Amino acid sequence: MVGFRPAEVPPSTAVKFVGAGTAACFADLLTFPLDTAKVRLQIQGEAEASAAAGKGCALKYRGVFGTIITMVRTEGPRSLYSGLVAGLQRQMSFASVRIGLYDSVKQFYTKGSDHAGIGSRLLAGCTTGALAVAIAQPTDVVKVRFQAQARSPGHTRHYCGTMDAYKTIAKEEGIRGLWKDNLPCHFVSAFGAGLCTTVIASPVDVVKTRYMNSASGQYSSVLNCAAAMMTKEGPRAFYKGFMPSFLRFGSWNVVMFVTYEQLKRAMMAASHKCTTNL
Repeated sequence: MVGFRPAEVPPSTAVKFVGAGTAACFADLLTFPLDTAKVRLQIQGEAEASAAAGKGCALKYRGVFGTIITMVRTEGPRSLYSGLVAGLQRQMSFASVRIGLYDSVKQFYTKGSDHAGIGSRLLAGCTTGALAVAIAQPTDVVKVRFQAQARSPGHTRHYCGTMDAYKTIAKEEGIRGLWKDNLPCHFVSAFGAGLCTTVIASPVDVVKTRYMNSASGQYSSVLNCAAAMMTKEGPRAFYKGFMPSFLRFGSWNVVMFVTYEQLKRAMMAASHKCTTNL
């Protein structure tokens, strides 16, 4: 490290790991209402079907800001952050692994070489992505369940808290209920950027949300969930929540990566200062 200025010192794996998770949590704090609005719009077709079957009344959400205003009016401002604890747990476990460990895994595949080909990069991305999904999946399921759970009078709250949600899902649906998703969904959602990502990943994201939020036995598989959506609601159902998803994707990435870079610099500068004082 001799000869390096603090800003030039290569960040350690620990710095990248902690920095990525912390930056992702900060980005989530700022964009969480958009994510909640997205989930409410995505499950709206199911809610309307339940209301038609006599299982209660379903609120009609219209657009990003219409959904947010309706939620604030009927459930209070806190409803926009329902599931935040699980969301932060998800980011701390998912982003830390997917982003924080990416360089280390890439170096492992290239045996320490500075020149990584496209194959090594893809392999590293798939490895950290799969590992992140395996670790963080239960937090994602609980987050979606809370976001879909209405807080207004007349709606029974199924979960009392984050830990209660983990216990209840495991008890009622088994341990597999906490890993209720299809791994390819995450790989499809991970490719591309900006508008292309939202256009390509939106149908997969809607199916993922519906499947995660479904009662045990409602759908036999992810494909069965997609088929039911197509049959009952038509192709437009796969793009419900498109606008909040697009807005959150852009704002989340900007906040996350700007914060991540600043945190890395701050932690490396602090580490360099401590080393110098010693």
